Amino acid sequence: MKLVVVTAGLTQPSSTRLLADRLAEAVVRRLDGHEAAAEVRVIELRDLAVDIANNLVTGFPNARLRAAIEAVTQADGLIAVTPIFSGSYSGLFKSFFDVIDNTALAGKPVLVAATGGTARHSLALEHALRPLFAYLRAVVVPTAVYAAAEDWGGGGDPFTDGLGERIGRAAEELAGLLPRSAPRQSPDDRPGGEPGYDEVVPFEQQLAALRPLS
Repeated sequence: MKLVVVTAGLTQPSSTRLLADRLAEAVVRRLDGHEAAAEVRVIELRDLAVDIANNLVTGFPNARLRAAIEAVTQADGLIAVTPIFSGSYSGLFKSFFDVIDNTALAGKPVLVAATGGTARHSLALEHALRPLFAYLRAVVVPTAVYAAAEDWGGGGDPFTDGLGERIGRAAEELAGLLPRSAPRQSPDDRPGGEPGYDEVVPFEQQLAALRPLS
């Protein structure tokens, strides 16, 4: 399956990208536990800033932006991470999703996350990001992940404390929504050679089985 990560960090390196990578790693680990594999693609919006601006003006994406949009719309699951500025998502983050058709994410599982300088901005996940993806008719997992500046301090591993717990819970929720494919079985693989649900029994054969014996 395809897992796409959209990160709107402006610096390099950035805490936004760091959080995005940890979320993707956690989802992949949980999929491995369910014997499922994922192909992960990370889209750095900072590299597409000019392309997004040109699209907003002209109404047409160039090849690079079109490829990013197709990756997002064709993904089985999405992780979207933004820095919080002035109590909301960044303008770059919003502009990217503005150039995507507002029906293209319908039904798609999405994990939303954000970074900021203070924990006071964590509510932006609920009053800004969650409504945005609800408008786009995506399926947003219950746990949103916010990482404040203090989550990266202290000299310890921030992913073994409260932040780590939130990452793990959100990853489990997203993994649970992603589609799983099981190998198809032939009748010879099943006990007694019985047909499975993926086999169609002809109507005439079903009707004959209902006729009383003479």
